[in-house]
Amino acid sequence: MKALISIDYTNDFVADDGALTVGKPAQEILQRMLSITKEFYDAGEMIIYAIDKHKQNDPYHPESTLFPEHNIEGEPGRALYGDYQTQYEELKNSNQVLYIDKTRYSAFRGTTLDMELRARGIKELHLIGVCTDICVLHTAIEAYNLGYSVVVHEDAVASFNEIGHKWTLEHITNCLGGKVVKASRV
Repeated sequence: MKALISIDYTNDFVADDGALTVGKPAQEILQRMLSITKEFYDAGEMIIYAIDKHKQNDPYHPESTLFPEHNIEGEPGRALYGDYQTQYEELKNSNQVLYIDKTRYSAFRGTTLDMELRARGIKELHLIGVCTDICVLHTAIEAYNLGYSVVVHEDAVASFNEIGHKWTLEHITNCLGGKVVKASRV
């Protein structure tokens, strides 16, 4: 069995005025994000929204010295971006859909994700979202270390660092034994 993990596709990471925006590269993947999510839902597969959650003015969080505040609990920047929020609202009451708050780069770190996946017999994880070289990468590494097969949808991930984006896709293939696929190869 397989599951889709949608990572951090929020206003703060995608919108032009987002607090830590990827901007245009992230906006350009919206249609693929919607399409892949619908494909997984229609196939009866699990969809996990793994969304960054921070507290305002938290001096103890390690990201507080690296990035501006973003994805603050209860703020509009933490909502899913555009039509992706609309799609989530339509799907969220299904038992195929799970929303996980995460406070670290990896969707596994400090969450129940591994337990939820194992309970459902899921062995293959498909990753989409942002940022390729931060949260997508760290989720992929931890998934690999936990024994999951990893598939990253190249046309549904983006970063504000193009060099890091490309490096990550190669790293997932060359060092994690994962697959990087495009729409035509899914």
